[in-house]
Amino acid sequence: MKALVIDDEELARKRVLNLLETVPEIEVIGECPNGKQAIESINGLQPDLVFLDINMKDMNGFEVLQKVKISPKPIVIFVTAYDNYALKAFDVDAFDFLLKPFKDQRFFRTIDKVLRISTSEADANFEKRILELFNLYQSKSGEQELTQKLLIKQGKKTILLDPMDIMYITASGCYAELFVKDKKYVMRETLSNLCDNLDKQVFLRIHRSTIVNLNHVKEIVHSDFSEIDARMTDHQLLHISKSHKQDFLEKIGIQ
Repeated sequence: MKALVIDDEELARKRVLNLLETVPEIEVIGECPNGKQAIESINGLQPDLVFLDINMKDMNGFEVLQKVKISPKPIVIFVTAYDNYALKAFDVDAFDFLLKPFKDQRFFRTIDKVLRISTSEADANFEKRILELFNLYQSKSGEQELTQKLLIKQGKKTILLDPMDIMYITASGCYAELFVKDKKYVMRETLSNLCDNLDKQVFLRIHRSTIVNLNHVKEIVHSDFSEIDARMTDHQLLHISKSHKQDFLEKIGIQ
């Protein structure tokens, strides 16, 4: 079985690739860091199996599938940090969801199902499940956008900030500093309250004064005395305290 791994996060791609190295029945024929390359690779390489990230910077996984022209279509395993509602709805045989961060045993359970399913079974279920998935994703995404914006007052205006745009949050006295790609927002809020209200599948406290968006962790830097730091996508290095180290490693799938 030929497989293709598609994810705009390098760490996420490498994790899937490393796990697939232990599965002799599956041959990895490529990896893609964005949706555009994904479309070209799927249509050109014609894989049997695709690991597809739903939320990529240039397009989402559904847009990729809409532009796939090959027939029969590959078995698709969606990999996502956001859609835990869909994980429960589609924990089935034809294709599956891996909710980041996933454990090794969850990954191999999915692989076992893929290896047991026949091509005809996958084809018969694919179109029906994709249609249901689109409807579910659109309705849930709309609900989340309405309820999960962070309101940040700036003078005479209020910024509606999408939490997923936040790379990390640091404490500054009575305030929280929210770092996005090209700017910083300040709001009067405690990190504890933010932890309670943010998506726990995505945001993790790594220090009493720091919360990170796991999707923006670029590297793990190992220091002396078994200490580790997280290098973010803006190259900022954030220390992970000993009390949060185990939780962090489990969340990113290392332990």
